[in-house]
Amino acid sequence: MNPKNTSQAAGVAIELMQCSKTFGNANATNAGQVVLQPLDLKIHAGETLVLLGPSGCGKTTTLRIIAGLESPDAGGVVRFGNDDVTALPIEQRNVGMVFQSYALFPNMSVRGNIEYGLKIRRYSSADRSQRSSEMLEMMELGALADRRIDQLSGGQRQRVALARAIAPRPRVLLLDEPLTALDARLRDTLRIEISRLLRSLGITAVYVTHDQAEAFVLGDRVAVMDNGRLAQIGTPQDIYFNPATPFVAGFIGTTNTAEIAGQTHLFRPEEVRLWAAGSAPAPQGEAAQLNGRVSSCVFLGDHVRVIVDVGQTRPVVAKLPPRSLVAVGDAVTLSIELGLVESA
Repeated sequence: MNPKNTSQAAGVAIELMQCSKTFGNANATNAGQVVLQPLDLKIHAGETLVLLGPSGCGKTTTLRIIAGLESPDAGGVVRFGNDDVTALPIEQRNVGMVFQSYALFPNMSVRGNIEYGLKIRRYSSADRSQRSSEMLEMMELGALADRRIDQLSGGQRQRVALARAIAPRPRVLLLDEPLTALDARLRDTLRIEISRLLRSLGITAVYVTHDQAEAFVLGDRVAVMDNGRLAQIGTPQDIYFNPATPFVAGFIGTTNTAEIAGQTHLFRPEEVRLWAAGSAPAPQGEAAQLNGRVSSCVFLGDHVRVIVDVGQTRPVVAKLPPRSLVAVGDAVTLSIELGLVESA
């Protein structure tokens, strides 16, 4: 993707105030299904916010409320900048959307798909042609302009969907797991390209995913959702190194749980150092030690994943440098940096 020389409307701040969502009729016999608890959320103008969480956590419902595809329960308010858009349908909010299925028109060419939204907004023929040419260049689709959608690869279709969403210069771009259907290598490439594109355009974007790597590559901030609630919001570094709850710690990356000095501690595999039994130095500062025996040792190229039985309910996973000399059956001492999350 080549984002240079493409004009785009400035991003707008988004604010959700007490936005909840209940499906079904709330009455004495049917209380309805609450899929989103009252949510307060502020999204900065021009940032990419990723809504991250497992299936059914409320992230897609939140996106649909921002889009205008769902209305919040009574009392909920959605604002774009200074404008209250709560009652406005999607076609009046000036948002662009990219869906998991892409929702492209198979009977139209690549250019025709890109121009569709411009035609709906009554751009002139000349303006449509100019803008679609800009999008084709930006997405490196110029050679495919006249092809049908069924002649494109998955990655090419994803680029067309992005181009169509961005072409009308929306105030907000909303993306609902647009890379899920692609193979792993293509997803890795497109994550980086989309991240670069969004930052160059300065558009406000909200991106839904259940994939942590995707969230960390794309998000200026990440909002982790749990069972219809906002569990934590922050930069990827904040979320990873300072999780606010055990759920966030467990959902983001790998987390160890171990009883140390009468308390339950949560810590990351990379915060574990491993020594031959009896040779570990005395713990310093916030470090602690556990003794155990290696039950699994797997070389993964850039690191060695070691699992140690420490005589507790769960073993400890350690992430060691790739040239570490350790084998199944070794008696070891673990030196652990504590302080990530602690619960009584």
